[in-house]
Amino acid sequence: MSAIITRVDPASADAVVLITELEAHLEPLYPTESRHGYSVARLIAQQVVFFVLHVDTTPAGCGGIQLFGTEYGELKRMYVRPKFRAQGFGTLLLDHLADYARTQGVGLLRLETGVHQAAAIRCYEHAGFQRIPPFGDYKEDPLSLFYEKRIVENRQ
Repeated sequence: MSAIITRVDPASADAVVLITELEAHLEPLYPTESRHGYSVARLIAQQVVFFVLHVDTTPAGCGGIQLFGTEYGELKRMYVRPKFRAQGFGTLLLDHLADYARTQGVGLLRLETGVHQAAAIRCYEHAGFQRIPPFGDYKEDPLSLFYEKRIVENRQ
């Protein structure tokens, strides 16, 4: 299987299908106030750079990054369809997002995920993300976990 990651408009058909599936998965697990994922409209309004991973011709996963200047990039809407999990595609997406961040002069990635996202948590921790307290506008939430990973060494 060949995987290709393409930058897309978050309102593209493939992106909308993947985001809709992600929301359907999260809805029964978390109350509204604990679901921090952006809608398609907000992804666009916040200028989140969005990518879709295709395996052969099938959209298999997605992820975006919202840049906060060069301070950090926050990963948004990371999702790999269940039948494509445990095949390295989540790591491939993470690496792609990190590469994009580095090209923009960003050396730190951050993210929020839910406590029930075991596969995502494993993927993030395997990729070297470390737990941190809430950041940005996030508040403490027993259903949320926060992570970061330095992708460029600090220059002294």
